[in-house]
Amino acid sequence: MLQRGSTWRGWLVCAVLTLVLPAVALAAEEHGGGGGLISVDKSLIVQIVNFLILLFILQRLLYKPFLAKMQERTSTIQKALDEAKAARAEAARQQEENEARLRAAYAEAAAVRDAALKEAAEESRKHIAAAQAQARKMVEDTKSQLDAEVRRAREELRREVSDLAVAVAEKLVHKSLREDDHRRIVAEAIAAMKTS
Repeated sequence: MLQRGSTWRGWLVCAVLTLVLPAVALAAEEHGGGGGLISVDKSLIVQIVNFLILLFILQRLLYKPFLAKMQERTSTIQKALDEAKAARAEAARQQEENEARLRAAYAEAAAVRDAALKEAAEESRKHIAAAQAQARKMVEDTKSQLDAEVRRAREELRREVSDLAVAVAEKLVHKSLREDDHRRIVAEAIAAMKTS
């Protein structure tokens, strides 16, 4: 398209020059009688033909390769622009994909953290419950040991008191009572101790 329009313009310029130059030469000849740049004679036609041949050669040797090189450069630039556009689109797609992965990783990390917190809370609750159960057991064991110690101490105290009472009573009885009274008092004391 660019080459076709440029060729058309080139031929238009040549045609205009071909028509205008003789008119300029004639005008210069009429005013000055021949001292102009271009003299109107048979050499003007030869010069025009030489100019057209030169124009044709320049168009073939320089203008067409120049247009081809420009077209090649334009296509290379367009290809580079298309590749840059594709790379930009790929980069945008990669960025969106990376952002999606990052959001998924954040969500997964939050889920793992929440699960770990729940697990830690559950583990803590279990440890507290176990510690409380162990404390209750220790209290119950200590209480039952204390109760056993108190019972043993009472039994021992009763024995000692009864032994002491028997010894005191024996001494008193020996001094003042007879043997029948003595037995009766001891039996009553033993019976009273068993009921208390």
